[in-house]
Amino acid sequence: MKKFLIVLALTLLFVVVPTSVVSGVIFTNTYFSQQEVSTALTTSQTKQVQQKLKSLGYYKKSVDGIFGSGTRSAVKAFQRDYGLVVDGIVGPKTLKALGLSSSSSQSSSDLYLLAKCVYAESRGEPYEGQVAVAAVILNRVKNPQFPNTIAGVIYQPWAFSSVQDGQINLEPNQTAYNAARDAMNGWDPTYGCLYFYNASTATSKWIYSRTTKVKIGKHVFAI
Repeated sequence: MKKFLIVLALTLLFVVVPTSVVSGVIFTNTYFSQQEVSTALTTSQTKQVQQKLKSLGYYKKSVDGIFGSGTRSAVKAFQRDYGLVVDGIVGPKTLKALGLSSSSSQSSSDLYLLAKCVYAESRGEPYEGQVAVAAVILNRVKNPQFPNTIAGVIYQPWAFSSVQDGQINLEPNQTAYNAARDAMNGWDPTYGCLYFYNASTATSKWIYSRTTKVKIGKHVFAI
């Protein structure tokens, strides 16, 4: 009986559990990429960080504004040498140590909200189409016919179906963040469009009266 209990205990000890242990933290059956946990820096801000790290000898690659593994490794090396928490995340303390100013809470919240709308309205669409959705929102901000803030445009009554059905509350993925950043940095695949719709589901007769400029994926972009 004693021998049976020992065998049973050893068997339970080596049962394969669908979890991964990373640095003492258990993640159950979920994959978190480094890109997904990176901070919400814009492309221009990432370039500033890369340039600073390069001037200090930590970053050896091109200054491209992409927060990839090379940038993260350089950030970690810098943090290690400067007595900071070595997590590869460019937070306020790391920015201060680099001699760079923190991004304003307004710009960070704008990026987050824009990414949420991109994800809610266009996840599953081609990447260019996701950038295009973000560009439409930004084009409205600049147009006097619409509210002059990202939040104002997104939450304007009946402007976006994702606000009406609650999908705006979904958490955006890294692709949505990237698309929002690219649009904020000037990429506009719509060439100035103020509207978009899915031709297979749109029921408004008015939207079909708008002039179509481009079609990307399932979305039609119009002025």
